[in-house]
Amino acid sequence: MLDDRKSAVLRAVVQSYIETALPVGSGNVAGAPGVEVSPATVRNDMTFLEHEGYLTQPHTSAGRIPTEKGYRFFVDQLGVPTELDEPKAQQVGQFFAHAHGELEGLFQEASTHLARLTSTTALTVGERGSSETIRSVQLVSLSDRLVVAVAVLSNGMLAKRTVELADDLDDAQLAVATSVLSARLEGCSVDDVVAGTIPSVAEVAPRVAPDSPAVALVGEVIVGLSASWAEDHTELYVDGASNMARSFEEVETLHRVLALLEQQVVVVGLLRELIERGLSVAIGSETGLSPLSECSLVVAPVMVGSGRAATLAVLGPTRMNYSDTLSAVDTVSRQLTRALSEGE
Repeated sequence: MLDDRKSAVLRAVVQSYIETALPVGSGNVAGAPGVEVSPATVRNDMTFLEHEGYLTQPHTSAGRIPTEKGYRFFVDQLGVPTELDEPKAQQVGQFFAHAHGELEGLFQEASTHLARLTSTTALTVGERGSSETIRSVQLVSLSDRLVVAVAVLSNGMLAKRTVELADDLDDAQLAVATSVLSARLEGCSVDDVVAGTIPSVAEVAPRVAPDSPAVALVGEVIVGLSASWAEDHTELYVDGASNMARSFEEVETLHRVLALLEQQVVVVGLLRELIERGLSVAIGSETGLSPLSECSLVVAPVMVGSGRAATLAVLGPTRMNYSDTLSAVDTVSRQLTRALSEGE
């Protein structure tokens, strides 16, 4: 357990190294808030912190830099994320106020905005949850023989299925098909649709002829949606990968990180594991992946109702600005949650 002064010395070293990327000497720390002692006393405290594994000295004549243990102490002391400064908070609010379109586009745009806010790599995992219920479903005619079905899930995600018809379908038949499709699917879960345990046409529309074109269309739509939902339920959106180039001096380290980002299954699995472990920040080896040994991840779930609609993450060097990054991820997470919940 560190006393107040040694804690202040460690925080000052971490903060200085985050800002400058240079080893920190005792003279830079002596006047920091909570320290305010002579450089000689700071040197003794830094030697103690090095012995305890919080700091390390890259060269004999150099100052100290934080270790993973030092970063972990620093992050744990930050507590609840603070609010973003007013200009950035307004940017986030304006972005979501004007964000429209399909949910997949919203996730991609959220990653883009988060990468710009933090100058790091931002990742969003969109969860097409199998237990989500179908909030609404609509058939839209694109032409006489082309119809698109649009289903909105309870977590806000949207699914589409386009069906090409063998014969023309008039407006009256399309209205019947929409009514039957809605009656069969709305309120059912994705699991129900995939398993085929949804109400039959006879149950929901006994007066509709089973051999009508409307019923045939409904059947095609349900088969298509079921096939889509039976596949992998996640999408990974990445933006700002080029920002990593400014984070590492060694090209090999950069190549390893960029190569990992191309492995969607690995990245999605990692973010899910961190969320399930309750970690909001994973530093270096805490990620469990050697290519990320010099990186940190800040993660936050986006909850809609009782389910997780998405996971937001920021990937950067271990010397990232944790306070600002936590604030940015928290703010975007809350705004995205609000945007997805509005239609419930």
